[in-house]
Amino acid sequence: MQYRKLGRSDIDVSRICLGTMTFGEQNSEDEAHAQLDYALDHGINFIDTAEMYPVPPKADTHGRTEEYIGSWLAATGKRDDVVLASKVVGRSDMDYLRGGFETRLTPRQIRGALEASLERLHTDYLDLYQLHWPDRRTNTFGKRGYVHNPEDDAVPIEDTLGELGRLVTEGKIRCIGLSNETPWGLMRFLRAAESMDLPRVVSIQNPYSLLNRTFEIGLAECAEREDVRLLAYSPLAFGVLSGKYLDGARPEGARLTRWERFSRYTNERGSQAAAEYVALAHRHGVDPAQMALAYVNSRSFVTANIIGATDLTQLAANIDSAEVELSDELIGAIEAIHADNPNPCP
Repeated sequence: MQYRKLGRSDIDVSRICLGTMTFGEQNSEDEAHAQLDYALDHGINFIDTAEMYPVPPKADTHGRTEEYIGSWLAATGKRDDVVLASKVVGRSDMDYLRGGFETRLTPRQIRGALEASLERLHTDYLDLYQLHWPDRRTNTFGKRGYVHNPEDDAVPIEDTLGELGRLVTEGKIRCIGLSNETPWGLMRFLRAAESMDLPRVVSIQNPYSLLNRTFEIGLAECAEREDVRLLAYSPLAFGVLSGKYLDGARPEGARLTRWERFSRYTNERGSQAAAEYVALAHRHGVDPAQMALAYVNSRSFVTANIIGATDLTQLAANIDSAEVELSDELIGAIEAIHADNPNPCP
């Protein structure tokens, strides 16, 4: 396993990060613990979670993922062996997270959310605390175009970052990260950190896969020049790039089979592009999922690739992608498919 610095911090994280949003919905507590054990045994030291997990988010399950990780940490005593990341949700109507009112990235709500996460995780600090999405209204989660709302009452970035800075000073978090953020948002956080002498963000967790390379359009340059590189989520496009959903297949128990709401990667153009990538992998004798993951791993603006699995066989194959090197010929063929059908699933 290779390791990379988390931004300009002194923290080394594994090239593959274990995503945990299936813990508590598609995976039981015992299964979650088995995944954590396997991941650590195979070189992974980076674990990513969120207060609202598991997915899909619901009032009666939120926080369960953190609880499963917390029970594992308490049972194994391996807190010092892992880099632990969680997230606080941005503006939403998930009022069950905040005692009956709209979630916002205010200082008070951030502090309350962090304290609840720490309790569930059985730890007194997080290595990385991320804003799950912006407080302002912008084009996230597949929205292509930006429509400006001059009356948007977003919590000022300076207020949010100021509270995160206080939490760093108190030792409750080591580093700050963003998620589902835009180039404008990233650069505003960096400017606020510089002008107010506050902690600098170290990472940005956005979607990135063969079906969604929009990060490259504006954020990749920011990531490289500012040392705020990508933590890539959905690198397999919810499993679509594995080929298991080709020709309308819906395997029993799979995420897209269980929940029709997850339609981000199932439009006609996306399905066609996925079929081309899968066929390309087969022609080169490469597992389609490992090819898709290896491509993400190879990008210089990526710090870590966040994988997820529902069983140990999937987990093993995903972790093994760290050892897969794609030939120049295969990368060229991937780029040709992308040129013909760029970003069908933003």
